[in-house]
Amino acid sequence: MFPYLTFLTLVPLVGGIVLLGLESSRPGLHRRLALGFQALAFLLAAGVVKRFDTHTPEMQFVELGSWIPSIHADYHLGVDGLGLIMVILSALILPFATLVSSPAVSNPRLYYGLLLLLQSGLFGAFTSLNFVHWFLFWELSLIPAYFLIKLWGGPRRGEAARMFFVYTMVGSVALLLSFLGTYVATGTFDFAQLADKGRGLDGGLAAIYNIKLQWYSLSTRGLALVLFGGVFLGFAVKVPIWPFQTWLPLAYSEAPTPVTMVLTGVMSKLGLYGVLRILLPIFPEQLRWMQTPLLWLAVASVVLGALAALAQWDIKRMLAYLSVSHLGYCWLGILAAVQVTPGDARWGVEKSAALSGVLVQMLNHGIIAATLFGMVGWLEQRTGGRRGVEDFGGLRKVAPVFCGLMGIALFASIGLPGLSGFVGEFLIFKGASALSTWAAALSSAGLLVTAVFLLTLAQKVWHGPLAESRAGFPDLTLWERAVAAPAVGLMFLLGICPQLVMKLINPAVSGLVERLNL
Repeated sequence: MFPYLTFLTLVPLVGGIVLLGLESSRPGLHRRLALGFQALAFLLAAGVVKRFDTHTPEMQFVELGSWIPSIHADYHLGVDGLGLIMVILSALILPFATLVSSPAVSNPRLYYGLLLLLQSGLFGAFTSLNFVHWFLFWELSLIPAYFLIKLWGGPRRGEAARMFFVYTMVGSVALLLSFLGTYVATGTFDFAQLADKGRGLDGGLAAIYNIKLQWYSLSTRGLALVLFGGVFLGFAVKVPIWPFQTWLPLAYSEAPTPVTMVLTGVMSKLGLYGVLRILLPIFPEQLRWMQTPLLWLAVASVVLGALAALAQWDIKRMLAYLSVSHLGYCWLGILAAVQVTPGDARWGVEKSAALSGVLVQMLNHGIIAATLFGMVGWLEQRTGGRRGVEDFGGLRKVAPVFCGLMGIALFASIGLPGLSGFVGEFLIFKGASALSTWAAALSSAGLLVTAVFLLTLAQKVWHGPLAESRAGFPDLTLWERAVAAPAVGLMFLLGICPQLVMKLINPAVSGLVERLNL
């Protein structure tokens, strides 16, 4: 079989290297080359989707070879429904960000080269099935993001890049140390083998840790929680989960808009992907031990994130906190699914609903949030960098297309039925309401607050009297409409026909639920 996944990762990697070494003064050349490599990657991703078997939960397009045999680190690639939707999201958002990027961006060779390296890191992380291989691409995706914020960000870009680096590095170190301990105890870095050990009937990983490590005379439960905590911290920072989100508003608001689109559209999903691919299958028992306090963190992420967004005057920071709130729904769905339940099949249906909602929400939130940030970027370009809620008013009179398309994205973010944002939230709350009623009830307050501040945003920016300084505000150009139209079209398509995604993820969700019920 053609090694689709290897080439999927190599194409943007080679493209990034080519651009970094390319000296040219031709305007637009670097951007066109970046789009060319991204288009090729998109075609490879489309080939994977076309050949994907929607009837099996097993890994597909598997590539396995010995890499570093001395530490059992194999070159092991594969995708299931979870990995596939993340590959699709990466293939969509990166060219979207490139198209939104200003043609006059400074040092385009480095800028577009780093975007391609970032895309390669994401593809590699979403397809790797061995920790060593996966961790290399996890880190590869972080390095270009740091430099993109540091070199092209706003006035506080240095502080934003520094906070981004420190938080993510602390999480990565904790994650690495925990996995090194797990390797010493188990002798493997393979995700599937670790998942089998994690759900073992003889005590799972906790018993193995206790026998192999015996660290500082900690109890079996205490040692398992220490190593679980390191893995959890690595992903909690990346999602991010409250209270580990303090780096996010500054990074999102100071990063150049296309980079913010990638951060919220794809890179935040890298943390959720890690939870679903690594934390949930390998540490299900530890998640159950900590379920109640972690559910409180999920509720805090949803409600406090929405309240923080309500208090903002900067539209970009408002959308940043909105992302915290919406990703909290995903965390709610995951934690609800680990609930211990009777063997009644009804509970399996509720867990499937919650986890299906998480996967759908990951895809839909990526598209919606990236579109909203892209619209804010166009708003800034037209007003000399202004993006305050009080800086506008009456724009619907002079820019009806701009306001209409952004309005669709806002209503999708609110969760209006018929648009893509509704599907994931509905499934999450359907499952969570049955499995963890109190957490779902408290989190529903976030839905109300989200509707309040997004509708307030629409009212203040689009309606009311038009300020004289905005009389010449230009509507979207034909090129900008062509860039935004596919994203808006997907919001309708996935809202009306969610089965297009559901058929890809159902086998993977069934596999996760089966493992949780063992």
